[in-house]
Amino acid sequence: MSIAIGCDDAAVNLKYELCNHLDKLGYKYIDYSEAPRGVSNLYADIAERVAKKVADNTHERGIIVCGTGIGVSIVANKVPGIRAALCHDVFSAVRARKSNGAQIITMGERVIGVELAKTILEAWLNAEEIDESSKPKVQRICEIEAEIHAD
Repeated sequence: MSIAIGCDDAAVNLKYELCNHLDKLGYKYIDYSEAPRGVSNLYADIAERVAKKVADNTHERGIIVCGTGIGVSIVANKVPGIRAALCHDVFSAVRARKSNGAQIITMGERVIGVELAKTILEAWLNAEEIDESSKPKVQRICEIEAEIHAD
């Protein structure tokens, strides 16, 4: 599995710790935290870069961290085809995959500790399948998105 990761200046430590954890778990990832020269590097720009790399199938999953995880989640969800979930507990992370097919997880360094973030990330990475009962719900999310973008 290939993973896109990014953070703003409020979550550098958490991103560093998550990257080390991904290394230990054997996952491949690319860090999109740094902007190309001359390009803005606000959290919105970082979230957009990561989300677009997941949406275009460069990566199967994405991880975006900032101070709270809220802003990057909002931005990532603006990218067509993306379902990003803000998760600060294991249950929500697992359900984000199983109930919603979330390809991106967001977290906040100012909200949770590093060890909990690692546990949440691992649970999210290991939760592969969308529940059979959730497939029609995820399909409806996709249909609504297509209807909105068709207008």
